[in-house]
Amino acid sequence: MMKKVLVINANPKQESLCLSLAEHYASIAGKKHQIKQVNLADMSFEMDLQQGYDKETPLEDDLKDFQQHVTWAEHIVIVSPVWWGTVPAKFKGVIDRTFLPGFAFKYQEGKAMPQKLLSGRTSELIITLDTPPFWYRYVQGNPIYKQLKSAILSFTGIKNQTSTYLGPVLNASEQRRQSWFDVISKRAAQL
Repeated sequence: MMKKVLVINANPKQESLCLSLAEHYASIAGKKHQIKQVNLADMSFEMDLQQGYDKETPLEDDLKDFQQHVTWAEHIVIVSPVWWGTVPAKFKGVIDRTFLPGFAFKYQEGKAMPQKLLSGRTSELIITLDTPPFWYRYVQGNPIYKQLKSAILSFTGIKNQTSTYLGPVLNASEQRRQSWFDVISKRAAQL
C-alpha cells in the first residue's frame, strides 16, 4: 500500500552524511511511496519561541511548509546527527516553533494529558553519531531517543516504529559507510 512519507534531514549543514542518507532513503522508498523531503539547511526562521505559548509568534513560510508536510505525512523519517547528546539546536527550534498547541496537541480542561493531534502517523529514527552506538545507548542513556520518541513523537500521537543507530561516523572507513547505506536501503525497502 502506497504511503505518504516525509523524510526530514535534521542536520543543519549544507553537506552531511545525514543529507546523503536522507536522499538515499527517499530514493529507495520513492519506488513504492509518495515522498516529500525537508532539509533543515534550506530552512530560514527564528529558532526561539521567545514568548513560549503566552503569545502567538507568526510562523515564517518555511515553518508553515513544514507543518503542511507533517500534516500530509502518514510516515515520518527523521535522519539526525547526535550533537551534545541530542538533536541539533536548529532542529529543536523547528519542533519548538511548529509542534504547537492546536497543531500537535491540545490542552484539555481537567485532564493531565493533552489530546494528541498527530495520531495515526508513524515514524522511524535514523541517528548518526561519533560515539559507539552501544556506549551512547546504554552508558549515556540514549537521550536523543528519549527526547524524540517519548517527549515529542509519542506526546503528539506519532508512533515510532524503529530506530537505527549508525556510528561512530568519525574515522569510519568507506566500507563501513557503505554498509550503513545498505542498512538504509533495507529499511526503506521494507516500508
